Amino acid sequence: MKIIGGESIRGNIKVPGDKSISHRLAIVSAICEGTSRIDNFSRSQDCQSTLECLKNLGVNIKKFNGTVEITSQGIRSLQKPETALNCGNSGTTMRLLSGVLAASDTEATLIGDQSLSRRPMKRIIEPLEMMGAQIESKDGFAPLEIKGKPLSPIEYTLPVASAQVKSAILLAGLNTKGETTVIETAETRDHTERLFKFLKAPLQIANSNRKKIFKIKGPFSPAAFDAAAPGDISSAAFFIAAAIGLKGSEISIESVGINPTRTAFIGILQNFGADIELSNKHKICGEPVADIIVRWTEKLQKHPLRVDGPLIPNLIDELPILGVLGTRLPAGLEVRDAYELRHKESDRISAVVQNLKKMGAKIEELEDGFIVAPSRLEGAEIETFGDHRIAMAFAVAALFAEGETVISNAECANVSFPGFYDELEQLLS
Repeated sequence: MKIIGGESIRGNIKVPGDKSISHRLAIVSAICEGTSRIDNFSRSQDCQSTLECLKNLGVNIKKFNGTVEITSQGIRSLQKPETALNCGNSGTTMRLLSGVLAASDTEATLIGDQSLSRRPMKRIIEPLEMMGAQIESKDGFAPLEIKGKPLSPIEYTLPVASAQVKSAILLAGLNTKGETTVIETAETRDHTERLFKFLKAPLQIANSNRKKIFKIKGPFSPAAFDAAAPGDISSAAFFIAAAIGLKGSEISIESVGINPTRTAFIGILQNFGADIELSNKHKICGEPVADIIVRWTEKLQKHPLRVDGPLIPNLIDELPILGVLGTRLPAGLEVRDAYELRHKESDRISAVVQNLKKMGAKIEELEDGFIVAPSRLEGAEIETFGDHRIAMAFAVAALFAEGETVISNAECANVSFPGFYDELEQLLS
């Protein structure tokens, strides 16, 4: 992919259905009784991996015009697949399905691509085994061989801030007799909890001493439902950053999910002086949604933007594009406490630093983040490391740069956003 630096972006777009929510809607539909209908289901390769895994477990799935229909007779109807379940690049697929399979009546092996096979799975294996799950792994990494069996409830405090781990335990607890308790000390995405509430699952949530306590009483078999996935705010973030960084830009992004556990990216930029407006607010399946309007402004604050601590889990996916935007901020950007970035689809700290250095940026790599100074970027050859968010972040960096930027393996953006480059081109003046 070759991109020439752009002067501004203007126009209206719609981003794909939220990836995190689409995964959860599909997986929960597979343990419901009846036919569930999901509109605006994510077109991402990750979410297609989830659907393929469910098909191989005997779940009936039909797709047409952005809508997915999923028919199942509940968790006990899941069948032993003839081959390993290929989760592709999707950690959400592997971790959440593990929670379902551990409490099922079947068995399966979960595999992934080279990147997913390097991502840590011990963080879900440990609590599920505490519940009595039978899981074989390769030293805490995929492939995971899971033999479903009746589980016992536990009380578990999350050692890392991870919505995927929390969701895996809650999904296992939903199908376990008794009350399972999950305690988190740093807030993470709450899509699973909102979906459980939407389906009237017996979930209780309480706050105590800066901790959030979740109690799910099982077994509970949800009824089939109709739902829709709001636009993916993590996909919208690339266009938001481009509009903030390119003089004269003004864009509108339609029907984007603004879940409070996902809007830290918007919040810190608004507080920093960015002109971001949320209009037409409403709810879809318990998830808040709005149109996002972004206008370029000169009124950004003149001190460095620092992002650290409790903010990190709620904008972990947006940190690569935030790093790129740091080159356009008046006094730059500092990201700390983000060591988890090294365990994503790539080592995203290293990937951001290496590529921005190629483009001439002044950037310092830290063990848990990076420091970016305001920088004049020049076109360069960019390595994506097969990581969709690195590809899209550096497509925006290319717009900030002078000259031509060449992005290798740019098609990996399809993992989360098929058609990303077409949408970006449409907005260029």
